[in-house]
Amino acid sequence: MQGSGTGAEGPPGERGGGGAGRAGRGGGWGRGGEGMSKRKKRLVDLTPEEINEIVALRGKLPQAVVGKRFGIEQTDVSQIQRLQKGKLMRPDDKPRARDVEVVLPIVFGSCAFWLGKKADENATHKWTVYVRAADNGDLGSVVKKVVFQLHPSFSNPTRIVERPPFVLSESGWGEFEIAMTIVFHADASEMPAELTHHLRLYPEGGPPNQPLSTKRPVVAERYDELVFCEPQISFFHRIRSNPMVRIHGSEEAITAAGNHAAAPQDGSSSTLVDARSLESELRGENRGDTLDHPLSQWFLQFSDEQELTAIAAARKQVATLTAKLEAEYAALESECQELKQGSTQPG
Repeated sequence: MQGSGTGAEGPPGERGGGGAGRAGRGGGWGRGGEGMSKRKKRLVDLTPEEINEIVALRGKLPQAVVGKRFGIEQTDVSQIQRLQKGKLMRPDDKPRARDVEVVLPIVFGSCAFWLGKKADENATHKWTVYVRAADNGDLGSVVKKVVFQLHPSFSNPTRIVERPPFVLSESGWGEFEIAMTIVFHADASEMPAELTHHLRLYPEGGPPNQPLSTKRPVVAERYDELVFCEPQISFFHRIRSNPMVRIHGSEEAITAAGNHAAAPQDGSSSTLVDARSLESELRGENRGDTLDHPLSQWFLQFSDEQELTAIAAARKQVATLTAKLEAEYAALESECQELKQGSTQPG
């Protein structure tokens, strides 16, 4: 599986520890990647040896650390490791949707509320970290569970959320890195996706000269895409009509995958997850989507339509400027020709 992410949210400088018990304070308020930071490499700048080393470091070092070592973005590290590892670990004994990609847009991040007068030295904020669908749909048909790795100062720092919505709430006083591992259902036949999020408690620039509010949270989110390259036919059949996902491929490849008979599933398969979710909803249990989540009003909007509109406007502006420059060039060329003809005529 390949991950290709976009997002302007960069990893800021850490502010000490952050659990329910106090740890040594350290770090500062400076934002990483700004000021005198060097320009990041592009993927095309990497050598085959560097790519192989990045793949070999999967699971051994955090993706943020690997990114710094090779001078690339963390999302690029994720993209390389997921795609290459997926190819290496993928079993070939089950039919797959050849030349087809299933894309699941997701958003991961956090919302943090200042506790105001209720704050104490061990808990200044109430915060929630999460992985959600970009359209706030139910991820349960694709994601089996999400593992959140908190700061060691928390009691039981490894938290596992085994049903959607994949949301975790806690309280603390410090900012820190949260590792998230997204585990997929068995028929996805993919390695878990690994993400890292910096929990932000204070507005950008730090709290010294900025008033804090107990009513408006500090929101830090990043958009990413989980890309399933040539997924299993059974997985493709199960989620192809899900409005959360996008199907990429030629019309012939998608049609062939749709006409391919799905492999039989055993009783432990995740193919029953949609029926189970429907049954839970009919019983009045909590839904797995985040459409009506209490924090949904604060979620940031990541829209392909907005990006495409901006790109189209930029192209139109470039086309207008190009036409203007071509007209000016033609006028100058014509003027030069007239001057040349005038200079060659007898006086």
